[in-house]
Amino acid sequence: MRLATFHSVSATLTLLSTLKTIQMITGFVSPCPPAPSPSGVSGVSVMMVRIPTVTTTTTTSLTKKFMSYNTRSIHLKQRLTSLHPCLSIAGISSSSSCLQSTSSSSTPPPPSTTTATTTTTNPIAINPLVADVKVSATVQIFSNVKQMQSQGMEVTSLCVGEPDFAPPTSVLQAASQALLGGDTRYTAVTGTAALRKAIARDLKDRKGLDYDFEKEIVVGNGAKQCVYQGVLATVGKGDAVIVPAPYWPSYPEMVALAGGETIVLPTKESDGYLLTAEALEKCLEESCSHGKNVKLLILCNPSNPTGGVHDKKRLEELAQVLIKYPQVAILADEIYERLVYDEEHVSFASISPEMFQRTMTVNGFSKAYAMTGMRLGYMAAPQPLAKAVTTIQSQLTSCAGSVSQAAGVAALNEVSEEEMASNVEIMKNKRDYVIDRLNQMDGVTLKVPPKGAFYVLPDVSSYYNGDDTQLCLDLLETKRLALVPGSSFGAPGTVRISYATSMEELQVAMDKLEEFL
Repeated sequence: MRLATFHSVSATLTLLSTLKTIQMITGFVSPCPPAPSPSGVSGVSVMMVRIPTVTTTTTTSLTKKFMSYNTRSIHLKQRLTSLHPCLSIAGISSSSSCLQSTSSSSTPPPPSTTTATTTTTNPIAINPLVADVKVSATVQIFSNVKQMQSQGMEVTSLCVGEPDFAPPTSVLQAASQALLGGDTRYTAVTGTAALRKAIARDLKDRKGLDYDFEKEIVVGNGAKQCVYQGVLATVGKGDAVIVPAPYWPSYPEMVALAGGETIVLPTKESDGYLLTAEALEKCLEESCSHGKNVKLLILCNPSNPTGGVHDKKRLEELAQVLIKYPQVAILADEIYERLVYDEEHVSFASISPEMFQRTMTVNGFSKAYAMTGMRLGYMAAPQPLAKAVTTIQSQLTSCAGSVSQAAGVAALNEVSEEEMASNVEIMKNKRDYVIDRLNQMDGVTLKVPPKGAFYVLPDVSSYYNGDDTQLCLDLLETKRLALVPGSSFGAPGTVRISYATSMEELQVAMDKLEEFL
């Protein structure tokens, strides 16, 4: 009898599966229960495989049995050989490093006559849709910053949109209670009833929107997933999506992944980078006249990266244009709607009953409640759209985390309006400080101050001949200050500054930027 010892856990499991297959075919190989680790070996999983003493007669019998299975036997042999060099088609080898003889009377196996072959593995072809997708510039720069910091470098970062304050106490307590109470299992695909009820109530009370929590609200793993699923639910191969610029860089890439085409609609700095009815109508007319099948308009309000806010009058003007194009759905990304400073935010779905029926409203908990790591967002939409999104999500991630959903219920039901207003006031003070500092820098312009979110998009095109990417690279290298080039948002010659950090950090950052320029 020969004993083979394999110390790789994954290889052992794969090998066991293969040996069981051979056992069913030949009856010659039988696995033993795991044996104790050899002396002196710790933390190693050991698998003992018992292989009968093989004689010329048994080898002949084994060969005949394998021959009866034609191609299958060849594939099994190749798989065994690739798994471990000590295994041949009969399960034996003369390698003393892998097999130890326990019987001095065992007849040695005949020399192998099999000729080794080299298999050439062709590179796996990547889906062209994925190959063409760009990596998020914000994520890439943030990753670079984290790497530099891990190497001991002090880097000031204003590149990521993440509040510097902690989630409300009631949110943290709800998450803790959910963990300790065993609320850690799958939920319904659309989310827990408690969270969907809270979302529906919040939309009704603050936005005047009436959604059926059972059929028209879908909770996802962050607003980003909800946006993507909204695109997938409405856009197919060859369809077109209008994306006003400057835009969140993920929008065009999501459209590309859906097989669609992005029509970038530029806005003007003099208009505060807000979409006008005239520009939208001209874009729709030209697109349709060129045979494009426009299916979706993505409207981010308040805007990332500009902080611009479309007021009710402007939204009503956009709706009047869209009435003429009933085939166009609207994806209203309103993740920053709680962070508006100088006026009240209005949801696009509330503009008219027709716009309600055509709008997918996306919101979440990352920005207003500082729950970025909990990955919790939602979509509210008429039943046909919500049902389509639910179907997509059921095949992607199933449901959002149960603990995060419990925290979301607390955010909507227990966090007071006074606490929310306090956070908004803090953000407004930071915005005002950054704007004041930028206005003191030569060659930097900001024609219309942002009214929402926590971003500023100043024009710095008077430097580096408008090459904002090189400016940001040199700024990071020489001053250890991380900003995001505006070209990644469809706004060349600008830089995006996130003021969602401490006032002390903002002061250091503005000093560094002013010294650099």
